[in-house]
Amino acid sequence: MTYPAIGHVFPIVPLAWALRSAGHEVLVASAGDALEAANAGLHVADVAPGFHLEDFLQSTAGELMARLRGPGGVDPMDGLTLFAHLNNHLADGIVRTADDFRPDLIVFEQIFVSGLIAAARLGVPAVQHNFGFARGTQLRELTVSMLTETMARHGVDRVSERVPVIDIAPPSMAEPERDGWSMRPVPYNSGAVLPDWLLEKPGRRRVGVTLGTASVHINGLGPVQRLAAAAAGVDAEFVLALGDVDTTALGELPPNVRAVGWVPLTALLQTCDAAVHHGGAGTTLAALNAGVPQLVLPDGADRHINAEAVRDRGAGLLGTADDLSAEVLVQLLSDEKMTAAAREVRAEIRTMPSPVSLVPRLEELAG
Repeated sequence: MTYPAIGHVFPIVPLAWALRSAGHEVLVASAGDALEAANAGLHVADVAPGFHLEDFLQSTAGELMARLRGPGGVDPMDGLTLFAHLNNHLADGIVRTADDFRPDLIVFEQIFVSGLIAAARLGVPAVQHNFGFARGTQLRELTVSMLTETMARHGVDRVSERVPVIDIAPPSMAEPERDGWSMRPVPYNSGAVLPDWLLEKPGRRRVGVTLGTASVHINGLGPVQRLAAAAAGVDAEFVLALGDVDTTALGELPPNVRAVGWVPLTALLQTCDAAVHHGGAGTTLAALNAGVPQLVLPDGADRHINAEAVRDRGAGLLGTADDLSAEVLVQLLSDEKMTAAAREVRAEIRTMPSPVSLVPRLEELAG
C-alpha cells in the first residue's frame, strides 16, 4: 500500500517482485499515478477510481500546498497535516480492499499509514517500507496520532507501536531506523525499448539531467533553461530526460545538450559520468547505485533531506537553480574526491541485503 504517486510506488516494486517470485500472491493497493505499478507485471487495486493527486491537493489543501511549495523553510506540521488529510481520504478504499483481499501481511510505504490501520483492523502484521533518506518511524507515529477519527471509523482504537521498517538508505548516509531491516535499493523506473544511442558507448563524458515526474509541471522549465545555458561552456554531453513535457520554450539548445523526453533513468545513468536532478529519493538512490557524483537542486518535500545526505557523504553538491554555472558543472565532472565517494557508496549498496534475502523474514512474520 503506497501513497498515490510514482515516486512512492516504484521503490516497493523490487520487494513485490521478490515475494511474487517466491510464489506468494501480491497485490499493490493505491490510486492515481501509483497504478503505474501494473506495468511492472504486478496486480494492482485502484482504491479510489478517478483520483488525481494534484487535483485533490489543490481543491482540498490549496493554501497548505502553497506554503509547502513556497520559498523558505517548510513547517514539518504542514507536511504531517497533508499526509493525514490524504490518508483519511483514501482510508475507506484501502480498508475495503484489505477486507476483500484478506492478506496475511501488509507492507505500507512510510507515509501511507492507512495501511497500518487496515492491518490493525484485520489483525495481521504490518511492515513499513521506507523510500529514501527521510526517517519514517517518527513520521509514522505523528501521522497516526492525527488519524484518531479515521481509525474509529474503521473500528480500530490503536495500531501497533513496534513495526519492522525496511530501510533502503545506505547505512553510511542515514541514521538507522528503530526496528530497521536494511535492504538494497534496487532502482526501478518502468521498462522500455531502449533507443540505439543509449545502448552505444558515449563518445564523450555524459551528464544525465532529470527533474522527476512532478517538479517541471509545477515549477516550470526555468532551472532547465539555466542549466542548458551553463552547459554550453562545458566539454560534455547533457541529456535532458524530462518526461512528457513540452520543451519548445527552451528554444534552440546548445549542440552538446539534447532533450530526449522519457527514458529509464537507471539505463541512462549507467552511461553517465554525473547527474543533475531535483533531489527525489528514487533519483538520488539511482545515481548512487550508478556510482556517479550528483548536483542536487532540491525544491520541496523530502528533497532537501536527500540532498543534504548526498552532500554530507561527499558524493555530490547541493545547490539551487541560481547556482548553475559552467564552473559548477565542471567541478561536478572533475572533483576526484566526489567521484570516489560516489563509488564508495555504490560499493556499499552492493553489500546490502537484496530484496530476495528479506523474503524469509517476511514469511516468518506472516506465519
